[in-house]
Amino acid sequence: MAAPFPSPTAKWHTTTYPTLSPTRPELSAKGKTVLITGGGTGIGAETARYFAQAGASRIALLGRREKPLLDTKASIQQINSEVDVFVAPTDITNKEQVNAAFDKFVGGDKPGKIDILISNAAITGPHEPISSVESEAFLAGIHGNLQGSLYLAQAFLRYAVPENAVVIEINSQAAHLDFAPALVSYSVSKMAVYRLWEALRFEFEKAGMRVYHVQPGVVDTDMNRAVGGVAALGFEDHVSLPASFSLWLASPEAKFLSGKYLWANWDVDELKTRAKEIEETQEFNIQLVGWPFSEKKWSSGGVTFGAPE
Repeated sequence: MAAPFPSPTAKWHTTTYPTLSPTRPELSAKGKTVLITGGGTGIGAETARYFAQAGASRIALLGRREKPLLDTKASIQQINSEVDVFVAPTDITNKEQVNAAFDKFVGGDKPGKIDILISNAAITGPHEPISSVESEAFLAGIHGNLQGSLYLAQAFLRYAVPENAVVIEINSQAAHLDFAPALVSYSVSKMAVYRLWEALRFEFEKAGMRVYHVQPGVVDTDMNRAVGGVAALGFEDHVSLPASFSLWLASPEAKFLSGKYLWANWDVDELKTRAKEIEETQEFNIQLVGWPFSEKKWSSGGVTFGAPE
């Protein structure tokens, strides 16, 4: 289909394709330990299945409801019975629950680090526009998404080895575009969440940590239906697209895109042909349009900004 949004690649994908295949040796997750929030249904569950196909050794699924987590675990074990699948009913806005889930997954009788974090859980918050929204509900929606991301980031850091760590933050076009006024609390929160994960990347970039921000497409998930996404827009992306895109991002092929805000619909083969150009500029970063940031280096407070060496 023709791209319904501006795209830096000529090809616009609505489902997975061969370059994102878990059977490619370049995308192997063999020996990797992966933790996925929102792992019981939708994008999180499908992402877990792709990592299982790629040979991940251990996968943790966190989500609010136990039954969907157990159903996803069963589907993973049908794909690859050798994967150790851990489930923990977890409200990521509850710090104690987040810490307990991480501690139990990594500790116990099967200790080990966490290589890859897929931050996929979120709430939409109230659906009313600024003119009529209840202020406390509006702020609670923002606080909930930020709170969950902060708790995840801090728990992940306790067990990640920065040199090998990968964070894939499932964001939303709501942070990238002027979205429906009725979802402004969600839009504000997703922009704030983007900045939080960017701060983590900035803190550990020299150590080798990679962080990616992803608009996953218009996928028919529970959250999407709650805000009328597919029905309102009139088109749909298959859940395999963001799932396989995340698998690709976790591979060495995608190192040049660390720190970038990416749409899963973009063609990665075209992006790879421009790897050096993309890596060395501010392209695909959220920034002030028109500010001559990427052309020159400048310093402030002892920190140098601009294109990397």
